[in-house]
Amino acid sequence: MEQTGLSEQEIIRRESLNDIEKLGIPAYPAEAFDVNVTAAKLHREYDKEKGNFADVRIAGRIMSRRIMGAASFFELQDETGRVQVYVKRDEICPDDDKTLYNTLFKKLLDIGDIVGISGYAFITQTGALSIHAKDLKLLSKSLRVLPIVKEKEGEVFDAFSDPEQRYRMRYVDLIVNPQVRDVFVKRTKLINAMRDFFNAQGYLEVDTPVLQTIPGGATARPFITHHNALDIPLYLRIANELYLKRLIVGGFTGVYEFSRNFRNEGMDRTHNPEFTCMEIYVAYKDYLWMMDFTENLLEHIALTVNGSSKVSIGEHDIEFQKPYRRLPMLEAIKEYAGVDIAGMNEDELRGVCKQLHVEVTPSMGKGKLIDAIFGEKCEQHLIQPTFIIDYPIELSPLTKRHRSNPDLTERFELFVNGKEICNAYSELNDPIDQLERFKEQTKLKERGDDEAMFIDMDFVRALEYGMPPTSGMGIGIDRLVMMMTNSPSIQDVLFFPQMRPEKPAGVTRASDE
Repeated sequence: MEQTGLSEQEIIRRESLNDIEKLGIPAYPAEAFDVNVTAAKLHREYDKEKGNFADVRIAGRIMSRRIMGAASFFELQDETGRVQVYVKRDEICPDDDKTLYNTLFKKLLDIGDIVGISGYAFITQTGALSIHAKDLKLLSKSLRVLPIVKEKEGEVFDAFSDPEQRYRMRYVDLIVNPQVRDVFVKRTKLINAMRDFFNAQGYLEVDTPVLQTIPGGATARPFITHHNALDIPLYLRIANELYLKRLIVGGFTGVYEFSRNFRNEGMDRTHNPEFTCMEIYVAYKDYLWMMDFTENLLEHIALTVNGSSKVSIGEHDIEFQKPYRRLPMLEAIKEYAGVDIAGMNEDELRGVCKQLHVEVTPSMGKGKLIDAIFGEKCEQHLIQPTFIIDYPIELSPLTKRHRSNPDLTERFELFVNGKEICNAYSELNDPIDQLERFKEQTKLKERGDDEAMFIDMDFVRALEYGMPPTSGMGIGIDRLVMMMTNSPSIQDVLFFPQMRPEKPAGVTRASDE
């Protein structure tokens, strides 16, 4: 067996693997092991007086062990927790083969190995629930050493706590930090709570294309690929909005989708290039209705996931019980930045940005200048759930003009703990107005704004067939999970967040210099 590049411990484990195979014991057997109980169920339901769990079959990973002559204890960890196992040499080995116990269990089995145990539950003299093993079966040999957390004199060491290692090797993180599992269980509960809420209203879950000829529905920089058979460029979707609205044109009253979106932009603790978004569109509704709907949805999610409408996020206690504050965007800028920008042109807005020390670029139009001021001066103050409403028209190319002010749009974003988690509109359904808005986006692209929207003429054609008054809303699932689980980074709520590739030992990239 090739040993090059292996640590001393890894070499020893491979030698143990060879020795196990020489004993005629398969290290990776093919047959199934029929599990009939979990660690959590044993702890929850075992009754010493009843003597239940007399026939236990459990499987999991060896996480610690104590060898005491002819008897041994070890901790077995499965998906639900840990339970102690008691192994007696004379019961798991044939009478004429006591060396098998000494060779296999004492020398060749390691922490991290996966085993199946058959036996019965009992309470030890020290009061610990345990399984008395009548049979032990090796199910998978571990060839790498787990970073098991240890404590000595109150000090924790050997903990698998480095964030980059944890995100890169999530499989190890889940083994040695089992509390991490709770975040992902809550993530699934959250998504299921949303589905239940939407399905109860009679809305239809749908799928729309990930590969698109035109990346639409958001202002973002797309990933570009190439389809060989058609010999055309394709884009990974940045949003699914335009396809969902085509379905509203087609006659569906309400549709929603949990979509995997991709944006070729920066990465930080709240942004990953691949992320999950839920978008929902409901015909014959407006953004005022959608605000009420969103309040009910988020209160329902908080109660389902955490059992309370109040959620701790960092140092703040966030109350998701309705109603939420509704604050016009220009009023927010006046309140938090101390400047009234209503009616200002682009040059005047650039002057305000300079006055407020807000960084801008020449490619930014009026809408992005307003957004920059808002992002720099307002967002961090929006701790409790707050709807920022009535955005300037330059910021919202897919949104219906405000019914009482044509310079604004009927749009809201929901901010919680200083972060935007929700974006919604009274959807623009005027095809002539929509085409003109697309053309304005083209002018921004010509100025160098690589996040400006493309013109999607098929979508304009769909609107020309007539789309009913509609309200749509998108929620960033990853960011919402962060809030509902009090997780400080988006990497904490993604099983496998995007990481820079590992460097081979001794290799330096130009970008690292």
